[in-house]
Amino acid sequence: MLQMKYISYYRVSTKKQEKSGLGLDAQKTAVQNFLDKESILIAEYQEAESGKDNERPQLIRAIEHCKSTGAVLLIAKLDRLSRNAAFILTLRDSKIEFVCADMPTANSVTIGIMAILAQDERERISHRTKVALAELKTRGVNLGSPQNLTNESRSRSIEVRKNNALEDENNRKATAMIILMKDSGKSLYFISNQLNENGFKTRNGKEFNQMTVKRLYDRYVNNK
Repeated sequence: MLQMKYISYYRVSTKKQEKSGLGLDAQKTAVQNFLDKESILIAEYQEAESGKDNERPQLIRAIEHCKSTGAVLLIAKLDRLSRNAAFILTLRDSKIEFVCADMPTANSVTIGIMAILAQDERERISHRTKVALAELKTRGVNLGSPQNLTNESRSRSIEVRKNNALEDENNRKATAMIILMKDSGKSLYFISNQLNENGFKTRNGKEFNQMTVKRLYDRYVNNK
């Protein structure tokens, strides 16, 4: 049997993470778990870049390598891709075949929707942050001063950021699939079953039902 050829791409956010292997080992494990006996990993590319930086020379090399060998680009996690919509759409338009280990059913349409949602959320977060900082400044708060943070508030802030990141990722993936199926005429009942069968979870780690599907879809429609 002909082996399926893959080329993997890994990204970490900083040079420090790249050296320490923080996050990289998890990506490599996800790739290895995805591969089977009929698969062969012919090359690996990795780089340390900001999540909003479109300059990804190693990714470009990986794409060109895929084109020249007919290999499939294998990405461990969708959130390792840039959150810039134009960047992901460039990947989609590169005409190479790709697959994401954490979401094998994703295709060019799916990531196109996810890219737009992610870019929109990023811009909203940026706007909210600027408004909040401006408000604090008018109140005379010394922004960026370590004295303003207790150990408890630091720990709580870290935990909140971790939970929000996970919830955003889960909601972003689920919303992309919901929009795709809803706009093709699928019922809320059908969509919730499909999400549950494919291992999707709500922000609270529970299975989807018709109401949670409707809530995410309405949120997308109202925020467009």
